[in-house]
Amino acid sequence: MVDVQGTVADGFEPVRDAFAANFTRHGERGAAIVLYREGEKVVDLWGGTKNPDDGESGPEASGGGPEPWTQDTAQVVRSVTKGVAAAVPLLLHQRGQLDLDGRVSTYWPEFKAAGKERVLVRHLLAHRTGVPVLDTPLTPAEAVDGISGPRAVAAQRPVWEPGTAHGYHAQTYSWLLGELVRRVTGRTIGRWIAEEIARPLGLDLWLGLPEEQRGRVGRIAAVEALAAPAAHGPRLRPKRSVAEAYRDPESLTRRAFAAITPVPDENDPAYLAAELPASGGVATAEALARFYAALIGPLPSARTARSGGRLFAPATLTMARTEESAGPDRVLVVGTRYGLGYMLHGPACPLLGPGSFGHPGRGGSLAFADPEARIGFAYVTNGMRRGVTADPRAQALVRAVRTSLAAREA
Repeated sequence: MVDVQGTVADGFEPVRDAFAANFTRHGERGAAIVLYREGEKVVDLWGGTKNPDDGESGPEASGGGPEPWTQDTAQVVRSVTKGVAAAVPLLLHQRGQLDLDGRVSTYWPEFKAAGKERVLVRHLLAHRTGVPVLDTPLTPAEAVDGISGPRAVAAQRPVWEPGTAHGYHAQTYSWLLGELVRRVTGRTIGRWIAEEIARPLGLDLWLGLPEEQRGRVGRIAAVEALAAPAAHGPRLRPKRSVAEAYRDPESLTRRAFAAITPVPDENDPAYLAAELPASGGVATAEALARFYAALIGPLPSARTARSGGRLFAPATLTMARTEESAGPDRVLVVGTRYGLGYMLHGPACPLLGPGSFGHPGRGGSLAFADPEARIGFAYVTNGMRRGVTADPRAQALVRAVRTSLAAREA
């Protein structure tokens, strides 16, 4: 049994029970969940080990034993980063610095090459650009050098006519969004997030991890799912079409995730220091939940008072969660829904309710907001499992939140 640490407000005990059960039912190694409701923290839980015992590095490798996850442990959160990064162009639009209906090439002239002259900024945010793959994948070193990625996506010919379909830009989103922000603001997207979001809100969240923070970061490692007891139903398997897409080296699915080849070591300090808004963010669960809570309403705590209240104006919040893309996803194969930079609630990515918006991370982590329930939710894990949008550990926690809210309102 894992010793779960932290607190829950009265009525949210089902969340603690579900979090603890993830360690026994789903093979959880180390994780944390934080929940804000109406600007106040009502769940703050953590447990397990900071470094999964994969035998490669960390205290386990030296015989020092597992290092416990603590309240301030941060974690690489993979594509959860996309939801944080998406706030940047929306806030730039809110400030009158970026036209979401303008052409990307207005800000980044080189991007119009190879049939992309009509790509709009909103196409980029809604995964409609048609550039989820690279004909020549980047090496891990090229992916983080700040030059090769933007140059590659600018030269890449779309694999469908931009604006006519959607498909998850798993890796190329990094260079598409990062370069657009740099061209508009003169700052890297990591620096913009640090100066305009993380610092004012007091968030332990980085896109480009400072060297002095490395010791706080848990090591990620793959973990296998445990066989589900009969009482919890059969173990879910991907549909044949999805499984086939991941196996086929010529599919858009495989090519999109292989835009960086070979697969980068996400525990590498060079990777952690890079600014990859598609996948490279490092954060605590507290920071992510607080971020989403701040998108939808002011946080009445002293640390946040200097931020001036909520991040998104009502019109910006509406744009973030208004459906821009829906239906068969040419990369993920399943049906997906996107607003401007955010995944929306649906069968492929179940969130709290119809108005929820946020982003999962491949392997398990999840963060989102629900304005109607006045919720900011974040779950982070270092145990990476197969799957992109609906990890069973995250889903167990979302169901527990739903149960808790329903009981409070009954």
